[in-house]
Amino acid sequence: MDYLVVAVAAPLFETLTYAPMGLKSPALGVRVLVPLGRRRVTGYVLGTTPKLDTEYTIRPILDILDQEPLFGADMVPFFKWIADYYQYPIGEVIKCALPGGLTSQSGRKVALTGNGLEKLSTLLNSPPSGTESWFADFIKSGALSKAACTNIWRGKGKKLLLDWQNQGFITIAEILQESTTKAKTEVCLALVEPLPAITLSKPEEKTLGLIKEHLGGQKSVVSRRDIIKVYSGAAKAIRSLEAQKVLTLIDKQIYRDPFGEQPIFYPRPETLTPEQEAALEQILPQIKSQNFTPFLIHGVTGCGKTEIYLEAAETTLAQGRSVLVLVPEIALATQIEGHFFSRFGEKIALLHSGLTTGERFDQWQKITRGQASIVIGARSAIFAPLANLGLIIVDEEHDPAYKQDDNLRYNARDLAVLRGRENKAVVLLGSATPSVTSYYNAQHGKFTILTLAKRIYDRPLPEVEIVDLKKVPTVSEQSPLFSPNLRRALQDTYARGDQALVFLNRRGFANLLLCQDCGHSISCPHCEVTLTVHKQKQRLICHYCGYQAPSAAICPHCRSARVTECGFGTERIEEELRAMVPKATIARLDRDTTSSNRKDFIKILRAVHNRETDILVGTQMITKGHHFPHVTLVGIIWADTGLALPDYKAAERTFQLLSQVTGRAGRGEKPGKVIIQTFQPDHYAVVAAREHDYKSFYEREIGLRHALSYPPYSRLINVKFSGEKDELVRQAALECAAIARKSKNAASVEILGPAPAPLSKLRNRYRWQLLLKGLNLQSLASLGHFLRTTPPVQVRNNKVRMTLDIDPDSML
Repeated sequence: MDYLVVAVAAPLFETLTYAPMGLKSPALGVRVLVPLGRRRVTGYVLGTTPKLDTEYTIRPILDILDQEPLFGADMVPFFKWIADYYQYPIGEVIKCALPGGLTSQSGRKVALTGNGLEKLSTLLNSPPSGTESWFADFIKSGALSKAACTNIWRGKGKKLLLDWQNQGFITIAEILQESTTKAKTEVCLALVEPLPAITLSKPEEKTLGLIKEHLGGQKSVVSRRDIIKVYSGAAKAIRSLEAQKVLTLIDKQIYRDPFGEQPIFYPRPETLTPEQEAALEQILPQIKSQNFTPFLIHGVTGCGKTEIYLEAAETTLAQGRSVLVLVPEIALATQIEGHFFSRFGEKIALLHSGLTTGERFDQWQKITRGQASIVIGARSAIFAPLANLGLIIVDEEHDPAYKQDDNLRYNARDLAVLRGRENKAVVLLGSATPSVTSYYNAQHGKFTILTLAKRIYDRPLPEVEIVDLKKVPTVSEQSPLFSPNLRRALQDTYARGDQALVFLNRRGFANLLLCQDCGHSISCPHCEVTLTVHKQKQRLICHYCGYQAPSAAICPHCRSARVTECGFGTERIEEELRAMVPKATIARLDRDTTSSNRKDFIKILRAVHNRETDILVGTQMITKGHHFPHVTLVGIIWADTGLALPDYKAAERTFQLLSQVTGRAGRGEKPGKVIIQTFQPDHYAVVAAREHDYKSFYEREIGLRHALSYPPYSRLINVKFSGEKDELVRQAALECAAIARKSKNAASVEILGPAPAPLSKLRNRYRWQLLLKGLNLQSLASLGHFLRTTPPVQVRNNKVRMTLDIDPDSML
């Protein structure tokens, strides 16, 4: 029997070889429990290799954790390419790809002995160095959890714990943490054939009749819960019928409902526009001939890109192939779910973070079993184990949400093109504001560009008015944040019975609490950012680490009572609108109003669709793809939010946000109007958004990128350093830069920095970065590999964490 090739869920860049367990060899794509040193970890079977004579002992696997594969053989090259390109351990790649809660691994649990409680309690007032963050809780609870122990074990605390164990103060036990996600089952009833000839009681007869009634059609089993729900006396009767061998009880897996409630129904349009027909004339032949062809659909907002997606999906399914639809956020998934559910019904599976781990596991199994031929999801759905993939759709392809910003830092849009190539599938990248890189690729023949310049029914694009905030005294008692033009337009829109959107890409009430006497601003103790005032919660909240504190009545620095709320966010906008348009129904859509439950998000959107909401206030969640036909006014409170960020994509993101939110107006029978408030009315991103002119923006932006040799004219790797001590992080970054400049690839790679990150401290970790820029991808990747395998001493000693961000999307 051949050996197994296994990728383990651990920071190892190579696969490992294991022997099967006895005579049973697991299938490719299943999880196995394997020994790794003294630990036990989850591994993923990627294939087999012939037995070879070797001086090493090949250890057998310990257990097979799945009855059926979680992914097929076609996904293995995909995982390997990702691990190689993004320089990330192959097992960790697969762990990121699979639904959460599927990893089993060993660990340690520490418990305090009676003697230890007596001795160590005397140290509460002066805990041992390095234990301040956990010592008091440990003495109080008498134990350390597996997670807490893992963090302590990685640092200096390991030696201390072993000393305490030797002195009899604590016990350290090896434990195995099982995977937390499992299939959901329910008890079902099946009739025995032929039915025995016996006399039944009246409750038994009634129960048997109900079972037969529910077993109509092709069903072979019926849920016990459904029968008892109809007839409460069935519970006892079912037990007696089972004892008399009239029926049997079976545990059957059921799928948890991912939708929550029925999606909004969208009817099929009677006709297509000429531009839609022209686009499909190029797309459908490629689907039928099963050629890898990437298309960039550049269509203005409201041009009907979604109908092109649906028609392409219909043709793909007719070919017996499957469809993958990616959207940047759950916000957009909800609407596109409705379109696809209206057209294709139960063929759909969902994969996104709005699902529970159990729902996500069920949807994954539904896909692997071939019970779903269409998958709709956010970034991580790129890993969906669809067989015979024929079409990949990336809606709003420009959106930065497609880039993962921690752990495995992949870009789902780029992986969609790769997966399309591997599966000979058609790839549709759709956007009204394509990323500069994608449009450049289309201009240079890598993608076929399809242009849709008109809205459906030839509806006009909205009129855009720019309000120069330098010339307008917006600050007044009546309306501090609204110019007279915007205030009047909102009141008139409500009076006409139309709807309005108000956009500000900043949540909370005020982004700064400032002392008027000493000038102190209240900041997060864990991050170098100010705390945001959330008035409804009466809390100060850090939007980076989640730290919260009571809203301050006095300055913590000088004890003055003269503290004032500075700045603004969506919560403050909502409050001012209620005073400005008191009779209007106003709703707010941001992370504060929807983070706890996806149903809250759907409820807010449904209220807008049903015209139960007059004015919707929100962050960028309201800008993406939503179709609100009765919205005739969009107000943009402050267009300059992102222009001052130290990021080469700042202007691109600003243009995209302004254009997207502008596109929400005038999508119905009435024309739309947009009012943009800005301090930079002449900035080329603002001017291009006003004119709905993507090409002029692209020409200006691509010229700047060329002059500075930024993507698409180069490739980037951002080497990130973080640690609890700023000086150690600085030293690591400087040493790494010195190593890079002495390497053989230094001549072909520009090395910028190192420097503190713009957000220089987050979650108690100081941050520095070193930017590598090169024209030759191979030289750049080689230098990244060299730095990763020869890191500075601070990284080798686990004092500083170093990560590589390949093709970074944000420089913050």
